[in-house]
Amino acid sequence: MTLKFCANISWMFREAGALPLRYGAASRAGFRGVEAAFPYDHPLEEVVKAKEEAGVEQVLLNMFPGNLAEGELGLAALPGRQQAFRDGVELSIKYAKALNCKRMHLMAGRVPVDWSREAALPSMEETFVENLKFAADRLEWEGILALIEPINSKMTDPKYFLNTPQQAMGILQKVGHKNVKIQMDFFHQQIMDGNLTNSIKEYLPHIGHMQISQVPGRGEPDSEGEVNFAYVFSVLESVGYDGWIGLEYNPVGDTVTGLEWWRKYMSKSK
Repeated sequence: MTLKFCANISWMFREAGALPLRYGAASRAGFRGVEAAFPYDHPLEEVVKAKEEAGVEQVLLNMFPGNLAEGELGLAALPGRQQAFRDGVELSIKYAKALNCKRMHLMAGRVPVDWSREAALPSMEETFVENLKFAADRLEWEGILALIEPINSKMTDPKYFLNTPQQAMGILQKVGHKNVKIQMDFFHQQIMDGNLTNSIKEYLPHIGHMQISQVPGRGEPDSEGEVNFAYVFSVLESVGYDGWIGLEYNPVGDTVTGLEWWRKYMSKSK
């Protein structure tokens, strides 16, 4: 089987300019699917037009993240922000439906600045579960899969609430809804837990989307780092993973030049 890769145009093709211009750049590079973090700073009509002209599938969106300027990075686990979360779900659905996007990452958010993780855990977990139950139902009605992603606390964001796959699995069990799955980013997985081969097999039934980048530099899969992605791809093929894999990485140089690994993979898989 051949794995399916989609370009994360919030990270890639920055040479093209603003986010709407990157749809066309991704299409010209050969991608048939893209994902994006936060398109909400751009008029919806502009984003939809760019996507349709490029002829690509919108594979994934992140939900509206709250106030980035004030340090918010997601609302789903923030006590007292439940109404803001629900409002954000509605705005994000508006974008997702217009873009025909079937997957949405619901970001948990950060532990409040004046709280310790230990003190915040009970109320944040309760809020997260409550909000996910609401969103799972609401998104299922629209035909959109809800996703949660552990983000590592060792290198990327020490204040992010959801930081391990084990914590994510515990949350899924408490939510108890088939329309919530894990978004496994191998960058975060490797840093927090390693054990990639067994993790793929263990979590596969609960995975709704994957993302990749090299560790620790977060560049292309074939850039210098500790993960043998040729082997990881072979494992994903062997277990029959047929979902999309998002390329959420910072190109070491020019985006298109750095896609040589992808061209080789696709050529070999034909």
